[in-house]
Amino acid sequence: MAGHFEPLPGGGARLALDEVEISILRSLAVQLLELIGPGAEPVEGRDPLDALFAEGPTKPPADPALARLFPDAYGGPDRKLGAEEEAAARAASAEFRRYTENDLRARKREDALAVVRGLDALAGADAGAGPGVLELSPEQSRQWLGALNDLRLAIGTRLEVTDEDDGGELLRLPDSDPRKPMVMAYFWLGGLQETLVETLMP
Repeated sequence: MAGHFEPLPGGGARLALDEVEISILRSLAVQLLELIGPGAEPVEGRDPLDALFAEGPTKPPADPALARLFPDAYGGPDRKLGAEEEAAARAASAEFRRYTENDLRARKREDALAVVRGLDALAGADAGAGPGVLELSPEQSRQWLGALNDLRLAIGTRLEVTDEDDGGELLRLPDSDPRKPMVMAYFWLGGLQETLVETLMP
């Protein structure tokens, strides 16, 4: 798996993918959607504007991967705070989360759905024809970048990759290690993310 994004004239990006790569990327994007969870269904007869003012959760998710995708806005394990400062940071984070997490979840779902839709369109157009070339608009490129970042964060959390290391030692795992496929996906996604960032730079 060595695909990389290339810039399109006038903006956007292209990526050549074979059937196996399409299948892997789609599976990962669907798993990300399942991790993030379904969107809030509108209540029949309820004013749609109510959704704009709906309050979200105030506590961070229990799942470590979700907590990485939806971190506290204030404080955190890297900051040394006194008891009063810690309590104030928790309260501020809870308030911030209450008004932002629903929107953030919706955006992350839309990003992951953009990946699934793009791959489905590519698979349908190139069924049985070998590698296909995915072409993304600038907006789709930004959605893909968001989804690739979220996938790497989630997989990195499962692999216990920290901010202090790059996970390079995981590449030395034997092929028999059950984590090896996830490790290879982690680094492949990193390469895709890096080349997609380059296409978006002026």
